Formats: sequence, structure tokens, C-alpha cells
Amino acid sequence: MLIRIAVVPYPPLLVPELTVRTGPRTEPVRGACLRATTSLTDSAAEWVAVGVDRRGPTVLEPDTAGTFAGYGVDVPVSLGGDRPAWDPELPLPALVAGWLRQQAGAERVTVRLLAADTPTEQAAELGRQLGSAAAEFGLLVLAEGTNRQDERSPHPPDPRARRLDERLRSAVRDVDRRELLDLDPQLCAELGVASRAAWQCAAGAAGTGNWAGRLVYSDTPHGVTYHVGTWSRAA
Repeated sequence: MLIRIAVVPYPPLLVPELTVRTGPRTEPVRGACLRATTSLTDSAAEWVAVGVDRRGPTVLEPDTAGTFAGYGVDVPVSLGGDRPAWDPELPLPALVAGWLRQQAGAERVTVRLLAADTPTEQAAELGRQLGSAAAEFGLLVLAEGTNRQDERSPHPPDPRARRLDERLRSAVRDVDRRELLDLDPQLCAELGVASRAAWQCAAGAAGTGNWAGRLVYSDTPHGVTYHVGTWSRAA
């Protein structure tokens, strides 16, 4: 059964080798992601990760490996197989899932990638299927907030971005499944929330039972808003 859910962003800056220097804006988000995923491993040695990428929908099994070379440094990662097959074009969400797996000490991670335009109900249904699985595992949700909130953002600021990030922040803190399922695909696309389907998959996965949420981090350190949190089954 699904034991715990961790929500983390997936920027390359999480990997120390890919940043020229660390600083007060980078270390907090990196540390938060490591704390969240370590807590995931404390509950389950095997993970399923859900993210969004142009290669979706697809499943990447644990016998897969890749590298961050496309992001400037050849940092190899593995999803956990004993003799993984090399994928030179492993998507960023899978690379980050593999790197976090290695840092947190999880045995393996299976990565489910969704297309950016996955309908809400389809994303939620995948989550429900994961949530009802018999095997014990932790769910790693790779999802980010808006990229239009301030002057450091890669796109012109939009006044709607702050409100959307507030909704995502409260949803992570309160395990507000309805808030996530109500995310408007068009609004998310306009404000840079490309991982909208992953957020909604998380809502579907936590659709049954009682869950307690913990917001570990929420900020906009480099123009993109990152929310980090954990959801645990309540007694």
C-alpha cells in the first residue's frame, strides 16, 4: 500500500555538481528536498515517482540509468537496478528522481511520466490506481509552482501567479485534494505550472484514508516557486 507521499521540485540546481556555487537561496530548497525524500525512505525502501515530460505517457523501470551531462556536468544516476540500461536522454524528472533516490538511500524507483496535457481525471485516476496498489511503497511527486511571480522569473511577472502558488502551498500543507483537482489546465499553462498533471496525480493517490501534511519549504529562490512537503497516513 501507499505509505507516504513526498512532493518536491526537480530543478538541476538540486545537484551540487551542477551549480558553480551554492548560496542562501539554493541550500534551503536542496536541504528541504533531501529531508522530504529521506523521510520517504524511512517509510518505504521502494518508490514510485510521478512527473511530467514530453516523453509521457511512459514508464521508466528501475533498470534504467542516465546522466546530467546535458545540464553541464556528467553526473551519473541510476533508478536502482543492479545492471541498469543506459538512457542518454533520460528526462529531467527521472534524473532528479534517480539522484534523490541515491541521496536518500532508497533501493529503487519506478518513474511514471505523464504528458503535460494529461486530462485532470486521467491524472487523478493514475493516482487512485497507485493509491490502491497492494505493494508497500512511497510516492515521489515531482512538481513545481509558477515561473511568473517576480522579476527573477524567466517570464514577465503575472499578478495571478502569487495566488496560484498560495493555493499550491496550502494544498501541500493541508493535503487539500480538492484544491489540486480544481487546478485549471489553461491557467497552469499560462503561469508555467507544467507539472499540473503530477499535482493532480498526487491528489488522486491520497484520495482514500486520512493523511497528515507537513510543509517543509515554500519559496521562490530563483524566479520559480518550489513547494516541498510530505503527506503521511494518519492513524
